[in-house]
Amino acid sequence: MRNRNSGKISSKWIPVFSISFFFLGMLFTNRLWAPPESNSQLISSHRREQELQIISEDCTTKKEKPGQEKDVMDEVYRTHEAIQSDRSLDKSMSMLQMELAATRSTQEIGRSDGSSSVSASSHEGPPRKKAFMVIGINTAFSSRRRRDSVRETWMPQGDKLLKMEEEKGIVVRFMIGHSATHNSILDRAIDSEDAQHKDFLRLEHVEGYHELSAKTKIFFSTAIAKWDADFYIKVDDDVHVNLGMLAATLARHRSKPRVYIGCMKSGPVLSQKNVKYHEPEYWKFGEDGNKYFRHATGQIYAISKDLATYISINQPILHKYANEDVSLGSWFIGLEVEHIDERNMCCGTPPDCEWKAQAGNVCIASFDWSCSGICKSVENIKFVHEKCGEGDEALWSALI
Repeated sequence: MRNRNSGKISSKWIPVFSISFFFLGMLFTNRLWAPPESNSQLISSHRREQELQIISEDCTTKKEKPGQEKDVMDEVYRTHEAIQSDRSLDKSMSMLQMELAATRSTQEIGRSDGSSSVSASSHEGPPRKKAFMVIGINTAFSSRRRRDSVRETWMPQGDKLLKMEEEKGIVVRFMIGHSATHNSILDRAIDSEDAQHKDFLRLEHVEGYHELSAKTKIFFSTAIAKWDADFYIKVDDDVHVNLGMLAATLARHRSKPRVYIGCMKSGPVLSQKNVKYHEPEYWKFGEDGNKYFRHATGQIYAISKDLATYISINQPILHKYANEDVSLGSWFIGLEVEHIDERNMCCGTPPDCEWKAQAGNVCIASFDWSCSGICKSVENIKFVHEKCGEGDEALWSALI
C-alpha cells in the first residue's frame, strides 16, 4: 500500500504545474509566431520603403554628378546677364516688325488705290538713308516769301545743306503736296523752285488748310519710307529754329523707345461755330468747357522713329480732328509714349529769346503765340535770327 501511494503526485501541486505550463506556452508562442499585420500597416511600411529608396537614389545621383546643378545655375545666370545687358533687343525686334508691317501696308495701299505713292515706291528703289533727324517744314503754294526768309536765316543752303546731311545726319526739307488740278501752274512753280534749291519733299497729298491732319500723316509716312532716322520733326515755315540746339536736345532722348517732344498744352475744346479752331466733334470730349488731352503745340514737335512708324502703319485708320496738333496727340493716346514738355521749343520772340540766349539758355524755337508763328515772319524773322540765333558754329559743334 505504501509503494502505491508514493508513485502518485500530490493533488496540491496540480494547480502549480498548470499555471507554469500556461506561461511557458505563452512565451513559446510569442517568440515563434509573430502576429499578422493589418492592411494599413502593410501600406505604410511599403510607402516608407519607397521613400527611402527615392531619397537614396537622389543622394546617389547628386554624389555621382556634383557639378551638374552648378552648371545649370551658371547657364541661367549668363542668360539673365545677357538679357539685362542688351535691353535694346526687345526694341530692335519691335522696330523690325513695325518696319516690315509698314512696308507691307504701303505696298497694299498702293495696289488698292492703283497709285504709286512715295512711300511704296521708295521701298522698291535704293535702301533708306540713315539720318539722325528729318525736319519737315510745313509750307503752302502761296508761301514762297516765307520759304526764302527761312533759307536766308536758319536753314542752310546748297553745299552746306548737303554737308549737314552727310556729316551731322540732319535732313531739312520743305514739305508740300500737289494742287487739285494735275500739273497746274502752282505745281510747276514748286517744281521750278525745287530745281533751284533742291530742298523740297513732295507728298502724295492735295493741299488745303483743312487737310493739315492728313498732310501730317502723309509726311511721317513718306519721310520714314525715305530716311531711317531717330527723330522726325514737323515745324511751320513762320517759326525760327536753332538746329544745333534742337539736335543736342533730341540727342539726350535718343535711347528712349517712344518719345513725343514739344510744348505740351491742353487748350479748351471750342464748340461754337464760326470761331477759329472750332472743333466739330466737341461732343466727344465731354461737356461744354472741357479741355483737350495733353498734346504738343503745332508750331514744332518731334517724335521718335517707332512713333513715326506707327503712324505709317496705321495711317488709313487714324482719326483726324479739326486741329492738326490735336489729331497727332490723339494718335498716341493709349500707347506707351513718354510726353516730354520741352519749353525751349516755344520761346517768344525778342526780348524773350534774346534774354534767354544772353543767360546761356539758347532757345530751340521762337515764335509769337498771338500769331501762332512769328508775326509778319517775312519781315521779322531776320531780326529774330540776329537776336536769338545760336551762331553758325553751334550746329557743327553740337554733340549728337
